[in-house]
Amino acid sequence: MSLPLEGVRVLDLSRLLPGGFCSLLLADFGADVLKVEDTGMGDYIRWSPPYYEGVHESARSALFLSLNRNKRSIRLDLKQERGREVLLRLVRDHDVVLESFRPGVLERLGVGYERMREENTGIVYCAISGYGQDSPKREASGHDTNYLGLVGLLGLTGEAGGEPVQAAGQIADIGGGALMAAFGIMAALRERDGGGAGSADAGSGTGQVVDVSMADGSLSWLAMVAAAYFADGTVPRRGDLPLAGALICYRPYECADGWVTLGALEPKFWQAFCRGVGREDLIERQFERPGTEAHAHVVEIFKGRTRAQWEQFAAAHDCCLEPVLELDEALSSQLVRAREMVVEISQPGAERAVRQLGLPVKLSRTPGEHARLPGPKLGEHTEQVLAAAGYSEAQIAELLDSGAVAAAGEPQPVSFRA
Repeated sequence: MSLPLEGVRVLDLSRLLPGGFCSLLLADFGADVLKVEDTGMGDYIRWSPPYYEGVHESARSALFLSLNRNKRSIRLDLKQERGREVLLRLVRDHDVVLESFRPGVLERLGVGYERMREENTGIVYCAISGYGQDSPKREASGHDTNYLGLVGLLGLTGEAGGEPVQAAGQIADIGGGALMAAFGIMAALRERDGGGAGSADAGSGTGQVVDVSMADGSLSWLAMVAAAYFADGTVPRRGDLPLAGALICYRPYECADGWVTLGALEPKFWQAFCRGVGREDLIERQFERPGTEAHAHVVEIFKGRTRAQWEQFAAAHDCCLEPVLELDEALSSQLVRAREMVVEISQPGAERAVRQLGLPVKLSRTPGEHARLPGPKLGEHTEQVLAAAGYSEAQIAELLDSGAVAAAGEPQPVSFRA
């Protein structure tokens, strides 16, 4: 069975999470993703961010593999003219270039979009950055927490009067960056290639720039919040948002041995909860706020049962009530198993298979495949890729000797605690 993105060829110059997750989605659904890594340490995720330093080597490897299955790797030195020449030669035969440098880096090296399109007018060039290619903050450094803070999302997350709460998942990196980039790439390819068989739209045949700002993408997550503000001019504050804990019917509650989350937003669900616990007097108080007498009653109700007992209650009373699971519990849950959201990858040389998260998108006829290729060693495919691009054995040897490219090898250890 063919994969839906077979034939799409991607040069991935990105590092770490946003670009890596974007190209992972493309690779899992059949795209040929070639990681273009430098001749030194390669993708930083091979060494892991500072908060994972000190963990066992197998865990550090797992971080890299989680983003880089189904990909190949070539090592180029883009600071050398001959390294840039190799990149441009590869651009001729690829559909997509993905990068996550600060805006202007590749232009200053002489291999930006305009130069690439001279080699391939159909190239789709996706640049993921913090603040956008034409932003007044285009040169500023940043990470997930910075983007969320700047667009107002972090400031709205948490309890009234409390401190802003950073989510456990990287909303800006993945939700504002990787997912927006994957969508933008597919939209640009669709415009370039047209509607396919039977369509009158032949497509433009021309690529374009996909400018993805993680700040822009994160701001779009506040679509409904911003719409309410635009409509009535009332500025929301932390603890004010109905879907972020400001209603007693829609928030987490502590129970006898942990936490549960109640999402009884529609009246029928709240009524089912109240009747189930024998407190019909609370039905009319559904939309009261935390800190009220009604809230205090609900707090005490939840403390009276264990998490397991609340799960049994939810099975009998349809009221949008679920446990708050720890990660190990979630990954071993019946739901995650049934949806095949934990998969195994066999890695050459490894004593056992590596567990990873599965494909979050299920296609009924052409599903993706998580285990076509293991995560590549640094530069594992350099010589193979060069040969496929038309370089002779003598030319490949010369490029290797010059340092413009590098073959498979181990990068020098690095510390992020400098």
